[in-house]
Amino acid sequence: MGHVHRLIAFDLDGTLIDSRRDLADSANQLIEELGGKPHSEDAVARMVGEGARVLVERALTAAGLPFTPEAVPRFLEIYDGRLLNHTLPYEGMLEIVREASAQARLAVLTNKPRRPAEQILEALGMRQYFAEVVGGDGPLPRKPDPAALQALMDVAGTTRDSTLMVGDSPIDHATAHGAGVRCCLTAYGFGYAMFSPEKLTERDRVVTSPSGLREALARFLE
Repeated sequence: MGHVHRLIAFDLDGTLIDSRRDLADSANQLIEELGGKPHSEDAVARMVGEGARVLVERALTAAGLPFTPEAVPRFLEIYDGRLLNHTLPYEGMLEIVREASAQARLAVLTNKPRRPAEQILEALGMRQYFAEVVGGDGPLPRKPDPAALQALMDVAGTTRDSTLMVGDSPIDHATAHGAGVRCCLTAYGFGYAMFSPEKLTERDRVVTSPSGLREALARFLE
C-alpha cells in the first residue's frame, strides 16, 4: 500500500468521482415523491458535502417541504439504485491513484456512508488502491471535524508535514487545517464553488484539472 510514512487522504464526491447527476436525480426523486418540484443539478451539487442527512435537509427545505427523519433512509434507498447510473471517475483518476499508491498510503475520507462509497470504488476499479475507506456513518465524527483524519494519520504513522488532504470543498479545507496538514483543493469538483479563495494559506494548493492533481501529488511525494 505504498510508503507508510506518507499519507494522502482523498475526499470522494467531486474529488475522485463525478457523482453529481446521480445525487441530484436521487434527491429530486425524493422531492417529487413528497409532492415538490425538482431542483437543478447545480443546485443539488451545492448541497453536497456534509453527509446524506444534511443533503436531504437542504434539498427538502429549498423545495418548501418539511424534513422528517424518515426522509433520510428513503433517500439512501433511492440512491442505492442509482449509484452508478452516471457516476464515473474523473478523467485519468484511476491512473493517478494507482501511481500515488506506489509511493504513499492512500485513504478515502468521505461524509458519504461507507457502504455506498465502498460499492462505488469497487465497481470503478479503484478500491484496491486505498488502505482505508472512512465514511460519515462510522464511530468518528464527520468532516470538518479532524478526528477521523487524525486517526488515519495515527494508523499510518505519519506526521502533519507528511500528510495531504485532497478535496473539493470548504469542508475538506477545514478538515485539513483542523488537523494541521497540507491541503490540495480540486477546483474541477462541484464543491469548490462554495469555497472562499481568501482562506487559502501557504500550505494549500488549488488544481483545476485531474492532470494538475497528478502534478501536485508528484510534488508532495518528492
